[in-house]
Amino acid sequence: MVSLEHVFARSPSLATATRGKRSPLARPRVRTGAAFMAGLARHPSAEPDTLVVRAGFEERDLLIEDAPETYYVTDYYRPHPVVLARVSRLDRDALRDLLSVSRRLTAEKVRKRGRAC
Repeated sequence: MVSLEHVFARSPSLATATRGKRSPLARPRVRTGAAFMAGLARHPSAEPDTLVVRAGFEERDLLIEDAPETYYVTDYYRPHPVVLARVSRLDRDALRDLLSVSRRLTAEKVRKRGRAC
């Protein structure tokens, strides 16, 4: 099991930020370039201590099918290419794998944006 502090301390090469300045709604998030990669789920439909992580729709379905006690999605997040992960159920290897996939997908998005400009 990993802690929330561990999640955001794991990769110093990733930029971390919070929304707003000391807002009660401020939540840590991880970005690659200007694209969202992962963060704490803020919508009330998500369980407490849940990460929202960029994932392809197919990858999300596979994760949920393989480990529904760890991964899930709510109706609010369903239209978006993300998966919700219960931090209390993640071990270090699962977190590393999840963030690696997210980083790859986010880097692809950033590259596509660069070509569109």
